Amino acid sequence: MLAYSTYSEAGGVGKTTTAANLAVAHARAGLKPLVVPLDPQDGDLSRLFGVDDQRTEPVDNLTRHLIRRPKGDLNDLIRTVEGVDIIPEHNMLSDLAEYLQREKDQAEAMGEAFGMHSQLLRVLQEAGVPEKYDVLICDPPATEGPHLYNAIHATRSLVIPVEPSAKGKAAVQGLESLVAGLEDQLNVEVGVLAAVPVGFKDTRDQRTILDEIEYPIPEIIGERASLMEGCWMQQCSAFRYVREFRDRRRDYEINTLAQFDSIARQLETEVGLEAPNPPEPGDVDHEVVIA
Repeated sequence: MLAYSTYSEAGGVGKTTTAANLAVAHARAGLKPLVVPLDPQDGDLSRLFGVDDQRTEPVDNLTRHLIRRPKGDLNDLIRTVEGVDIIPEHNMLSDLAEYLQREKDQAEAMGEAFGMHSQLLRVLQEAGVPEKYDVLICDPPATEGPHLYNAIHATRSLVIPVEPSAKGKAAVQGLESLVAGLEDQLNVEVGVLAAVPVGFKDTRDQRTILDEIEYPIPEIIGERASLMEGCWMQQCSAFRYVREFRDRRRDYEINTLAQFDSIARQLETEVGLEAPNPPEPGDVDHEVVIA
């Protein structure tokens, strides 16, 4: 199983759109991906895919499962969009740290152990996710805390969207100390599968910054503000946006879709996962067939 979290310390670098488009790229190739978004903000992956309609309702949700208070089966939470299974975010995520700490205190008072940062892994394993899915993608917030720690504990690997700027460079440089700290705190090994530069304009300064990144860079994605804004407006992936909402197909946008396909194939190769029906990179009309 391929499992990774999309993460960047710097905000506004396309972390969520990267997760969404890679998930669809995996699905386009005939794989079965599950996305677990963990960002309590409103502008999250659930919003991007239009599955946040019960965000404020008193319904069963992932947070209840993380604190061992489920109202039903985890599989009943899953929504499917563009061939991708998603566990939608809920407003209870905003208070996840408090809920987890309360559960930990109660467990310890009863002489039981409760790992605050291993609960997502527990929930996914109990639901049989490693057996049911080919790909697991977590999309945590940029800030440190139980959302991020649970995501990394469950996936053990990172894909890092990178802004090719001094700010982005600092974020990447700070990642090594963050990963080391997470490994010590969570007692797991954390790897970086890839860095994905986003918003590249091919300036000399940007090329210098990219040359200094030590992580694998499978593709460099150019400035695509209009495309990504269109995704948010229509609540869909870039693949669907180009296919259904563009009056004409622009070569540079097709190239961007091809890059997401290529990144997905390279990530799959990292763990020896072979996609059964990979499309020609950027083939917008490729039919999604889940084996």
